[in-house]
Amino acid sequence: MILTLLMFIVLLLIRVPIALILGIISLIYIFTTKQYLLSNNISQQLFSGVQSFSLLAIPLFMLAGELMNASGITVRLIDFAKKAVGHFRGGLAYVNVIANMFLASIIGSATAQTAMMSKIMIPEMERAGYKREFAAATTASAALLGPIIPPSMLFIIYAVGASVSVNDMFMAGIIPGILLAGSFIVLIMILGMKANYPSSEKAPLKEVGYAFLKIIPALLVPLTIIVGTVGGIFTATESAGVACFVAIVVGLFFYRELNFKEFPKILVNATISTAVVTLLMSMATLFGWILAFERIPQTLVEVMGGISSNPFVFLLLANVFLLVTGVFLDELAVMIILIPIFMPLVHSFGIDPVQFGVMICLNATIGLLTPPVGAGLFIASSVGEVKMEKLIRAIFPFILVSILVLILVTYIPSLTTWLPNFLDR
Repeated sequence: MILTLLMFIVLLLIRVPIALILGIISLIYIFTTKQYLLSNNISQQLFSGVQSFSLLAIPLFMLAGELMNASGITVRLIDFAKKAVGHFRGGLAYVNVIANMFLASIIGSATAQTAMMSKIMIPEMERAGYKREFAAATTASAALLGPIIPPSMLFIIYAVGASVSVNDMFMAGIIPGILLAGSFIVLIMILGMKANYPSSEKAPLKEVGYAFLKIIPALLVPLTIIVGTVGGIFTATESAGVACFVAIVVGLFFYRELNFKEFPKILVNATISTAVVTLLMSMATLFGWILAFERIPQTLVEVMGGISSNPFVFLLLANVFLLVTGVFLDELAVMIILIPIFMPLVHSFGIDPVQFGVMICLNATIGLLTPPVGAGLFIASSVGEVKMEKLIRAIFPFILVSILVLILVTYIPSLTTWLPNFLDR
């Protein structure tokens, strides 16, 4: 097992894709320990990792996001946010956060949002007089809203792995998502007072109203998802299919920027994105099976349970462990590998699994901003053409604010459980 761990670290350092690392490490363990009989069940374990009806929502939500992107929704959202709050000092930074908040309810992926918004907002903010590294830091940080505000791919993966309701997870993310966005806005306000950020000319109320009218069709997609799941009209998986239909209608008949020639490209993009996720889930299931065979989850439960029987101490240790893990692994790997390990502990300490789900998802997304492996940092740095060291310095206050929100979510359970419990009455 020591050789397996060393190989894991080496492959991680040379930046082999995490899905391949998990598969390679599993095979290395089987053959170095001469547990050849385990190889008979490899294909079964790989298949079982993606054998869930709820996971069908992932490709459908990705398809809905691709359809909305091709419909010109991003430009309209930014235009509305700019007219609504752009006249405040630091207005374009607020626009960045608000636009990401809207997109989070459509895309649900932090890395996709970082790449998309970096192309648009970083040059726009630089032209308006903001430092390029601050623009990149704001964009990468605001993209954290993607996996927290529903629909969220991470919430779906957690719900399947932890055997909780996808609908409950979606509802549990709303208040923390709003809290995170509000915290970024307050931080920008404080930084803006010190740095004297620029502001744009105030748009007439008529233009603000007209810009809002233009985004109403786009808001039908997240509205359909939330109203449908909350009202019990359809499941989260079914809502993803309905969202795709609504996105096609909006793109073809309202905005008229979506055409049938783009459908092959849209389908290919959604397929590739889905393949990346499902391959990782399959390989992680195989790796988790190896861990279970070695009784590593049970050993961890015994060790952490022996440190303290206090759930508050356990949550603190879990947060520290997850934040450190997020430095080296991307958010999907953190979720898929660690859910089977932590769930016995969550149940033994009497912690609400929905609350823990939001906590682990927030931890995993914060990891996107932490060096040396933070994917959000690399995307914002490369797309925004910002030196990594400058970006790290600029993003540090946003990381601190995110950790503060994480602490609130960890120790105030009602922030995550109140809305699902209220809607279940």
